[in-house]
Amino acid sequence: MNTLTLDISISLDGYITAAGRTPEEPLGRGGERLHDWVRTESGAALLSEALDGLGAVITGRRNYDDAVPWWGADGPTGAARRPAVVVTHEAPPESPENGVYTFATGGIEDALAQARAAAGDGAVCVMGGADVARQYLAAGLVDEISLHVVPVLFGDGTPLFDRTTGHVELAPVSTVQTDAATHVVYRVIPAARSAR
Repeated sequence: MNTLTLDISISLDGYITAAGRTPEEPLGRGGERLHDWVRTESGAALLSEALDGLGAVITGRRNYDDAVPWWGADGPTGAARRPAVVVTHEAPPESPENGVYTFATGGIEDALAQARAAAGDGAVCVMGGADVARQYLAAGLVDEISLHVVPVLFGDGTPLFDRTTGHVELAPVSTVQTDAATHVVYRVIPAARSAR
């Protein structure tokens, strides 16, 4: 079965967006700082390596609505064009022509089933937003958490974790330090999760 990884950039104080989100600045004032690591040589290499094993992406509707003007038809994986399943209550009336998007209206498990079917042997990645990430964590469906911890403090914004995620035990898998971020991967320990 495909590995389900929650993969996201995060500020040191736990935010995945800064405060002051607008349609023009969906990551908030200064929030684009979270993605600076991708534009470095080491970050591009890490991203390329991750894309090699990636089969499909899951994202939430708000993240889709905020980002589709930048993603276009190729979706969040750009030229790699991995299938992107959007968790939503209702599919939008239109989406980019020849796009990689599928809209799952049956909840997070429906989206996961669609993503796994589209991924083939590749991994499935939940990449945002916070609400969808929390739902997958709370349901005990996440196998790994991959965080790109950016050395910035926002003080306010959209927190990734809250009470809804519950108590989740993790085991360190890897840490890679680059100039622009610290990239950490943890494995979710299922036995500890079920014992809570």
